[in-house]
Amino acid sequence: MTPPELIIFDWDGTVMDSAAEIVMSMQRAIQDIGLPERDADRMRELIGLGLNDVLARLFPEMEVDRVKALLTAYRRRYTAPGGESRPFAGAEAAIADLHGRGHWLAVATGKSRRGLDRNFRETGLGQYFRFSRCADETTPKPAPDMLEDILLQSATMPDAALMVGDTEYDMRMARDAGVAAVGVACGVHDTDRLMTAGALAVIPDVAALPAWLTARADGQAMAVGSAPGE
Repeated sequence: MTPPELIIFDWDGTVMDSAAEIVMSMQRAIQDIGLPERDADRMRELIGLGLNDVLARLFPEMEVDRVKALLTAYRRRYTAPGGESRPFAGAEAAIADLHGRGHWLAVATGKSRRGLDRNFRETGLGQYFRFSRCADETTPKPAPDMLEDILLQSATMPDAALMVGDTEYDMRMARDAGVAAVGVACGVHDTDRLMTAGALAVIPDVAALPAWLTARADGQAMAVGSAPGE
């Protein structure tokens, strides 16, 4: 396998251990405007979609004005200072390693631009990423638009890129953009679901990615799951 020129990361559940904070913020926003409670596991498995898509699936009967109210309440909760989410252990070192090897790095996320920029500042990780695309800037996942925009911005062919994510939405987005994808098992969707959606392999977390790329380049197999024939 030729090392990818460009590696695109999902953010929440892949780089950031943020699922619990997202679910808690959403539950509190729902309480703020008096909507019926929704199951935390159901909310968790929708992480990665754009917020409008999440709300449409959680509350298909909701009127547009109530959707807008929930969006406002959620963004107020989730952008408040003092959030508890942090990068997964080893993620920063792996990202710095990949950057040092000469890979171009990018982010394709269901977060808003405001939310991603805030995380970039708070974690210091923004220095490593040349390109990023957010759900409020184009058609959200699983549509391929985010990846296609990043490929265009970076003048990278699809076969020279790699997507890394924790959900089937990441895998489907990559597949439809013609980009290879690797899943991480630390996020919200399990290995079987990621493999079914098109992952080449599923590794434990982003910290394992540099070693996985080295092993692939050497023709070895190093993964939790791997596609048939790998």
